[in-house]
Formats: sequence, C-alpha cells, structure tokens
Amino acid sequence: MTKDKVLEGLLAAKVIAVIRMKDAARLAAAAAALREGGVTALEITMTVPGAVEIIREMARTKEPGTLVGAGTVLDAGTATDVIEAGADFVVSPITDQDMVLACREARVLVAPGAFTPTEIVAAWRSGADIVKVFPATSLGPQFFRDLRGPLPLVRLMPTGGVTIENAREFLAAGACCVGIGTALVDAEAVEAGDWEALTSRARRLVESLGAL
Repeated sequence: MTKDKVLEGLLAAKVIAVIRMKDAARLAAAAAALREGGVTALEITMTVPGAVEIIREMARTKEPGTLVGAGTVLDAGTATDVIEAGADFVVSPITDQDMVLACREARVLVAPGAFTPTEIVAAWRSGADIVKVFPATSLGPQFFRDLRGPLPLVRLMPTGGVTIENAREFLAAGACCVGIGTALVDAEAVEAGDWEALTSRARRLVESLGAL
C-alpha cells in the first residue's frame, strides 16, 4: 500500500488504537476484537515482547482495509526492522532525524512526536506526514484549536489523555486523527480475556465520532 493510501486510510479511520501490553499471546485476540468494533488502524508498540514478529504476522494476515503500524520507534534501525516486517506506518514519541529519514527513504508514513509549537514545526519540517503530539494529557483540545490558526497545514495527532469520551472534541478542535491506548485497550478486559468488552468499547468510540 502506498504512503498516500495509508494517509488516506488513517484520516478516514480517525483513530489509531495503541496496543501496548506485556502478554504478546493476547495481542492478536485484542487486535481482532478492536477490528470487530470498527477500529481499523492498529499500532503495535516496540515495548511489546516480540513486536517486530507480531507486526510481520499481522501484516501478512490482515483483513482488507486494516492498517498495521509500529509505535515507540526511537531510531532508524528499529524503523528499518518494522518497515521490512510490513508496517504500514511508523510512530514515535520523539523526533529522531535519522528515524524520519529512514521512513521517508522507504516511502512509509511517519508520525514523529513533539510537544511544543517549536517542536511540532521542527518535526513537520523534518518530513513528518503527521506529528504526534505527546503527551496530550495536560494540553487538551483547546491547544489544538489554538494551533490551527498559525499552523493550518500541519497534521496533528494527540496521543496520551485521549479517551472514548473526548476523542470527538480533539478531532473537532483540528486534530487529523487521535491515538488511544489504555482508554480503549482496557487492561482489565485484556487480562480477563473479555474480547466482547473491547469490541464494545471500539464500537462505542467509532459511533461517537459520527459524521466528523
């Protein structure tokens, strides 16, 4: 899938589920449950044991319309590994120039992280397709609304502090999409193997976004 198609898919999905768990054996079931609920973009973080091989398998077996990405990618070497494994997009909490360059050379969508307006612009100028604003917990939707005036062309993705309840507000404030972790991938449901609960949460989130 081309980078432009991946970008189109992420903007249409509006939500990236950030899957960060210690039990890799449950990850496939969690991902399937989220997909059943309508969340089509899945980010597997590098903190998951065996993350690269998990991404490889998910990329090989994914359903049409599903995007599988890699998160918490901190350097160019890891970016190369996940791209070779088939990741559709690469996300990082920081902006590492070599990592961004590796993604650009491979023509894979990259979303490096930033926090302040200066960092956001630097990330965008480095070649970001989307800038991950992290952690968005202390910023809130108004921050993104304020940035739309001076930075109308920069695609922003808040992550950290985004919930099922406030995702719509972040998007309405100007975010191009949002990353949601524990608020969506509920740890207790995962521990209990309650995949129906995850599907229900995903469905509720997707429905809440409505015609945005």
